[in-house]
Amino acid sequence: MSTNLIYLLFGGVLLMLGLVAFFAARGKATRTRVSGVAMFAQPDQYAWFSVLATAGPAILAGALGAFVLLLLGAEIPVVYLLSASMVIAAIGLFVGLKQVRPDFHARQAIERVIRLALATAALMSIVTTVGILLSIVSEAIRFFQMQSLWDFITGTTWAPGDSFLASAGRAGEGAGGAQFGSVPLFAGTFLISLIAMLVAIPVGLMAAIYMAEFAPPKVRDLAKPVLEVLAGIPTVVYGFFAAITIAPIIVDVAGFFGLDASYNNALAPGVVMGIMIIPFISSLSDDVINAVPDSMREGSLALGMTKGETIRNVVLPASLPGIISASLLAVSRALGETMIVVMAAGMRPNLTANPLEDMTTVTVRIVAALTGDQEFESAETLSAFALGLVLFVVTLILNMVSVLMIRRFRDKYRTNTL
Repeated sequence: MSTNLIYLLFGGVLLMLGLVAFFAARGKATRTRVSGVAMFAQPDQYAWFSVLATAGPAILAGALGAFVLLLLGAEIPVVYLLSASMVIAAIGLFVGLKQVRPDFHARQAIERVIRLALATAALMSIVTTVGILLSIVSEAIRFFQMQSLWDFITGTTWAPGDSFLASAGRAGEGAGGAQFGSVPLFAGTFLISLIAMLVAIPVGLMAAIYMAEFAPPKVRDLAKPVLEVLAGIPTVVYGFFAAITIAPIIVDVAGFFGLDASYNNALAPGVVMGIMIIPFISSLSDDVINAVPDSMREGSLALGMTKGETIRNVVLPASLPGIISASLLAVSRALGETMIVVMAAGMRPNLTANPLEDMTTVTVRIVAALTGDQEFESAETLSAFALGLVLFVVTLILNMVSVLMIRRFRDKYRTNTL
């Protein structure tokens, strides 16, 4: 019997047991209630508790059993594992029906299960983050055992050379001269992200203010979905747009003013990346501005302020924490972008402040280090984890700064309104 058929059979039997548990528990609770006995829950609540008692432990036992076997590296006996789960489901059916009695709080039991499921979901996100951090740190430590941490952080030259040959025992003359200075990579990352934010924040915020404060309902209902379509366009399409359309325009404009610009320049991906993340700022800022109570606007207008003064002095300060959060989300999106940079800015580490020259970012080098026919034990491959760790720390610092700024503006606004 094929594995898919076994899973299908297991799902069908479990569904039948769930239906039996539901109708049997509800019938038993209804009969008890009709007899005049006061019960702490409704019949349907007893029925759903029985379904949870039947299906929940069976699915959980099967998933945990498969996970443990995978960790041990053993082959998963699908038939035996699912058979054990069915036995657990039958026991759960018996227990669920047994609990249909007047003094059992079925509603509270269901709520406890729901709270446990929600807490588990929250814990999974925390565990996943910790797991990602541990995996990055463990491989980054291996890299820093080969290369100096100080040189990695302060070095201005990124030239892995033939370092991957050293791990394979075939090191040549170029293998010993590898340099892993990350400053050009982070300089390119921050410069392109800065250009993107200079485009996205003003345009996105002004679009949000227009849609929230000035646009008629019909215009808003049309403009907001169209603007949010930008977030759904694949990044490779943005990359084509940056490389084929924006980059030549920048070269022509720079040439008109007597400037020398490369077709693989940092300005093109920065501008296009800013266009891409406009919806992140405009949509979230629009929701935050709309959440400001109308009573605050009416009070400001009643005091003699114009509509523009009301927006500047009342609406924007009240919504500033949300706007900062939207901007932070956009910054994180810009820092992690890869495809647009590869297609429009190139892959050459170049330490320069001139956005008309080619440069690359951290994420591009991470992809380059982890792809291709390379030895995993080499310093060049392990450098991807070191770059990821530093980028993780930078993002964490940005999050902490944004939280402090949000609290500061929120406390200041509350103090001014009291």
